[in-house]
Amino acid sequence: MVYQKGPSEPKEKPVTPTPPTATLFHDVRPFGGPSGDLVSVDGVLVDRVPEGAAVERVDGGGRLALPTLVDAHIHPDKTSWGEPWYRRRPAEGIAEFVAGDVDLARSLPTPVGERALRLMTHAAARGTRAMRAHADVAPAYGLSGVEGVAAAAAKLAGIVDVELVAFPQHGVIRAPGAAELLAEAAASGLVSHIGGIDPTGFDAGGDRDGDQLGLVFALAEKHGLGLDIHLHDRGEPGLAVIRDIAARTRAAGLGGKVAVAHAFAVAGLSGRELDETADLLAGAGVALTTVALGETTILPFRRLAERGVTVGLGSDGVRDSWSPYGDGDMLHRAWLAGWALDARLDEELEACFAVAADGGAALLGLPAADLRPGSPADFMLVEGECLPQVVVDQPRRDLVVRAGRVVARDGRLV
Repeated sequence: MVYQKGPSEPKEKPVTPTPPTATLFHDVRPFGGPSGDLVSVDGVLVDRVPEGAAVERVDGGGRLALPTLVDAHIHPDKTSWGEPWYRRRPAEGIAEFVAGDVDLARSLPTPVGERALRLMTHAAARGTRAMRAHADVAPAYGLSGVEGVAAAAAKLAGIVDVELVAFPQHGVIRAPGAAELLAEAAASGLVSHIGGIDPTGFDAGGDRDGDQLGLVFALAEKHGLGLDIHLHDRGEPGLAVIRDIAARTRAAGLGGKVAVAHAFAVAGLSGRELDETADLLAGAGVALTTVALGETTILPFRRLAERGVTVGLGSDGVRDSWSPYGDGDMLHRAWLAGWALDARLDEELEACFAVAADGGAALLGLPAADLRPGSPADFMLVEGECLPQVVVDQPRRDLVVRAGRVVARDGRLV
């Protein structure tokens, strides 16, 4: 039997669709090109304002529109940004720097979550749309760094995306209790990655035997996490670790989820040896990050990218116990990359910007913010003539847009 409405039953009213809301950024110059409009609907750029849409208009005043950037490697838990000046003491080697980390953490009056939020807010206001944040996991801190950075990230949801790495700065094998804390962090639901550090150098174990890489790979597999391993060792010792990480990544089926930070051994390569190492990394799906510390340690990211290796650029420590330098500003970090490489040609300066924008986005699995229809409406407006000049001059970020929404003006979150 088919049910039919009787004559007395009310007819259903047609549903009137809600018109879309669009934000139109008028008179902007994408990458320094001709002036035009950028239109955002639901956080994505479109080629025109949809018919019948309610339009919010933002005047760009002829400014350059550039993609916002990704900080592929930062340590917000260690920062003294905004704190009283900390007088650093001489240090040589990772162990002495690690001791300085503990001293600084104990001397600062502000909880780690507040310090991390202050730095991450500063970075977002200067055009960082996402970051991979490392937080120390060690007996000296427990999980306070992970919990503090996670709390800061939650407060910035919708403004900056944060991937969190549980990082055993003090070592896994050489620091009793660190392995258990890493396991706790991996099971906490707060982190997306497990870290590691110099498994055959700093964390070789001393009087204790152990396999750091075996432990962290097992945690990653068990909990469905990625890996991001600090590697400072140079020369053949560092390259041997690179080969080991690539082999373990293949065996575990973790391609695309493993990164090696710093990779100073790769920074020292050239010619055929560089290409062969790049092919090994690309084939295994192992990414790299670099922080532009200087000409001998910055990775040859253009050549690596040409061979298929994902390379991101990061801030590293920002006014921590290791160094008084750093500001969490990824446009400045692109400048530092250019300085370290003696970049002079326009295409070289543009590549320094691209590794901070596209390289970091690829590392975090984010779509490229290339300012074309279909890309995320993540961009910043700055005064300038062209992209290379912006990299050199470091203009103020007049406007920062995330998912089509203005989140910062003149260097401050709104």
